[in-house]
Formats: sequence, C-alpha cells, structure tokens
Amino acid sequence: MSLALQIAERIHRLHYEDLTPTALAWTRAAFVDTVGVTLAGMAEYGPRSLIFATDKRTSALDAALVNGVASHALDYDDVSGTLGGHPSVTVIPAMVALGEQLGCTGRDLALAYVVGFETECRIARGVHFHHYDKGWHPTATLGIFGTVAAAARLLRFTPNQTAIAIGLAASLASGLKANFGTMTKPLHVGHTARNGLFATLMVQQGFTANPTALEHRQGFLDVFNGPGTYDIDRILADWFAPLEVEGGEPGLKPYPCCGSTHSSINRMIHLARTHDLTPEHVAKIEIMPHARRLPHTNNPDPRTPLGAKFSIQYAVARALADRAVRLEHFEGEAHFDPVIRDLMARTEARQHPDMPDTSPLQWGAEVVVTTRDGQRLASRLDDFERRGPGGKPMSTEELWEKFEDCAQRALPRGNIAPLFDLLGNIEALGSIAELTMLLERRAHERPAAAVMRPAEMFETTTATGWVP
Repeated sequence: MSLALQIAERIHRLHYEDLTPTALAWTRAAFVDTVGVTLAGMAEYGPRSLIFATDKRTSALDAALVNGVASHALDYDDVSGTLGGHPSVTVIPAMVALGEQLGCTGRDLALAYVVGFETECRIARGVHFHHYDKGWHPTATLGIFGTVAAAARLLRFTPNQTAIAIGLAASLASGLKANFGTMTKPLHVGHTARNGLFATLMVQQGFTANPTALEHRQGFLDVFNGPGTYDIDRILADWFAPLEVEGGEPGLKPYPCCGSTHSSINRMIHLARTHDLTPEHVAKIEIMPHARRLPHTNNPDPRTPLGAKFSIQYAVARALADRAVRLEHFEGEAHFDPVIRDLMARTEARQHPDMPDTSPLQWGAEVVVTTRDGQRLASRLDDFERRGPGGKPMSTEELWEKFEDCAQRALPRGNIAPLFDLLGNIEALGSIAELTMLLERRAHERPAAAVMRPAEMFETTTATGWVP
C-alpha cells in the first residue's frame, strides 16, 4: 500500500463526534484568528466565492489564492512548532472558498480543519528538523497536504481519490525560506491554498497522479529532504492520539511579526515593565534565542516594513521603546524611527549557548540588558506555553482585541462583533452563507478604520549580506 493511501485512510478515519472540547476550542480560536488577520491583510494588497471584505466573487481557486495571500500578508497568523510554520492559513481560506460553493455547514468546516491540521503536522513529524533547516518553507511545502486533506473531506472523497490528490500535490508543493521578509512569503501561502484545492478539484474530474509520489526514489521525500533524512514510521504513527490541535504545539501570535521573534519580544517587554526601562537607560541589549530562530531573523538593518517583521533586533528594540509591538510598527517608515535605530545599534543577536539544537524546546530565548549605570538585567523563557508564543495563552479578551484591531481595517464597524461571535462558535454555523454575509463589504461601505500604506519594496539578498 502506498504511503499516500495509508495517509488517506487516516484522513478519512476521523468523525465529527471524535472532536474533543479542547480540539473544538482551538478550532474556534483558529477561525477567529485566521479570519481576523486575513481581513487586516486585505488592506495590504490592493474572487463566485467571496474575496473577504469586498463584494467581489470569483472561482474558489482564485478566492483561495487571494484570501490565502492576505491571511499571511502581515505574518500575524497562528504558528505550530510541529509544523515549523503556520498551520491554519493553508487550510481555512481554501475551506471557506470551497465550502461556500458546496453549501457546507460549520460542523463540516470544523472537522475538515482538524483533519487538515493533523495531516500537515503528521507529515512534518517525519521530515523535520532537516526539512526546515534545509531551507524549505514548511507552511507551503507541507501545508499543501493539509489543504488537500481538508478539501478531500469537504468533497466526500474516497481514500483512493485522496491518495491521488496527495500525489498530485507533491508536484505542486513549493516555497523557499530565502524569500522570507519579502512579498513572496505570503504568496507561498496563497499558492499553497490554491494548489491544494486545485489538486483535489482536478482529481474530482478524473485527473491522475502517482500515489507513490511521496516515497518514490524520485518523489517528494527523497527530493525535498534526501535519503536517510526522514522517518515514514513517524509520519504514520499515532494519528489523532492525541489530536495535533490539542497536543500543545499550536499558538496564536500576540505580535504581528515573525514567530521566531516572539519569545525575545516577550522577555524584553517583561524587563522594560519590571525595571521601568527606557531607551536612554540602556547601554547594550543582548538577544539570545534558540539557534533555529536566528537564520531568518538576524537582520540588523531592515529596509522595508516586511523586512522589519523578520528583524529580531528591530522587534526587540520596539518592545523596549513602546512596551508593545503593534501593526503600526510595521507600516510606512516606522522601521527608520531614529530612537529605534539608535537602540538597534546597541543590540547584538546570537544563539543561546545553553539551548541545544536537539532540545525538544525550540522557541526559547533570553534577553540581557546592560544599563548605563552598569546593572545587568536578564530574563529567560525556555519555550512558549500552549496556545500563545511569547509566554502565556491568549485569553478571549486578548483574542477579541486582536480581532477587532485587524477587522476594523477592512469591515464596517457593525459587522465586527457579530463576526467574532459567529467564528467563536463555528461548529454551530448552519451555512457558510451566514459567514460570508458578515465578511462582505459593499463598495459604498467604508471600513471602521481605513489604513493607507505605500507600496513596499523587496528586500535584497547579496552573497555576503543578510538572507531573510
């Protein structure tokens, strides 16, 4: 039996009644968070299925593409340590686009989401950390299989159809970490949502692919990872026991920038508040995250707002100066603020000497501040806690504040609270039409808080310079 068919049989094994209260709680939060950041991301760019925050409709494929790009445009969407990326944005935009055309219910969406999340994370267990360290963007290269799994459940596929769709998706997977800090990173997500949905729709029409395309000697695992760098047994073991969404790895982002900066931001805010620090008090800042957090965030001179999202130096300097890191800090010319630039000149980032590569805790950080009067102030976080990278789970109130801040950039004020309530009880949704009605903004309506941004330039990569 092919690996894809073994995965497909697992994809079709779960039923709605198997979803635990913990799994449903995360699913509700994921829908709230993903839709919220997608609405905020719509302002950053600027499909019969609805393009969020517009009255425009197009094919499910184009809606998945546009909404998928927007969902990741601000890098504010949820993260998974197991996946090594962002689990929800490759699944939810495609599910809403397809589900709207199929007339799916909230229960359909909830089940498909959990299955999609499970699939991308289980494959990730078998290919990491080699896959991540090699330079692939797992949100895209592995997330596409989550898209396929979710779409296959909504389309009522057989396991054999799903296996063929997985084989097709193996040829459509792509995404390089070299493009972090540029517009291409969210484009990875949009194309992943579209390509995964495209693969399932093609198979629905009778299109063929090799169901051994994962384990073939010239297939996904050997080509993307390499012989001897993956473990098929880990991919297949213990599906849904427990569910990946309740296993402690997923987390919501409290800050609108790369998740690899979050623990360092959290520790800097803690130090600033605890010791009443201001920029003029500080002689030096030392940032020491786990080594895996640095290759894509060690950027001491970000030149664009997108680049600043992948600068641990900028994010930590902001955390000290403002005791917060907000959307506005990645808009316009905020990254050239002279106070922040002065702080960044006194900031050093290096890997933590006591956080080994092989540690199961991959998201820790320590921040050390030396004050002008010679004090040494340090704060360490070994890992982020469940549901909240940066120190603690996000409360309902904090989730509402984030959602409102995001949604008001794209929707009329009257839509925001009802949409939050609906997403927070997604499994009770009778029809996706109820959801898209609140996501729609007609041409004459204005968002609650219009935000204008200049076009953003791409970061450049040189042979000797920083690679985002």
